[in-house]
Amino acid sequence: MPKLRESVVIGVAPERVWQVVAEDVKNAKRWATNLDKVELLDAGPPGKGTRYRYHIKVPGQTVKVGVEQAVFTKPKKVAGKFIEGPLKGTWSYTFTALKDGTTRLVYDMDYEMGGFLRFAGGLLAGQYAEGFRKNLESLKKFIESGKGPKR
Repeated sequence: MPKLRESVVIGVAPERVWQVVAEDVKNAKRWATNLDKVELLDAGPPGKGTRYRYHIKVPGQTVKVGVEQAVFTKPKKVAGKFIEGPLKGTWSYTFTALKDGTTRLVYDMDYEMGGFLRFAGGLLAGQYAEGFRKNLESLKKFIESGKGPKR
């Protein structure tokens, strides 16, 4: 099963990064460059068991990917599995406080592509990894500029 790992250091505390990444998911399109929209599939605040449907832009179309959160440990880790769409496997965001008050955010994904994506796997895997690098850099700029929820 292919693996993807990307990381970025963001110049704020983990609690702030957590607010944007794990608690304000519906507004992720404000920093995720390949995201059309996110649907919350459950009522109530985000937590273990919460499900989302991401509408991800790929060359020539938009793909729907459903996820379910299996781990929701504030502000350390949010993780889950893919439950709908062409991706199968697991994903996680890990938030690590660094000594200088910044946060190392790591995204890990163990996945396989199904459906039509299976046939373009190698090409799309590289594009997906590049897209995630761009998204994390965009997230860094978004948070460090003071955007996102304020609590």
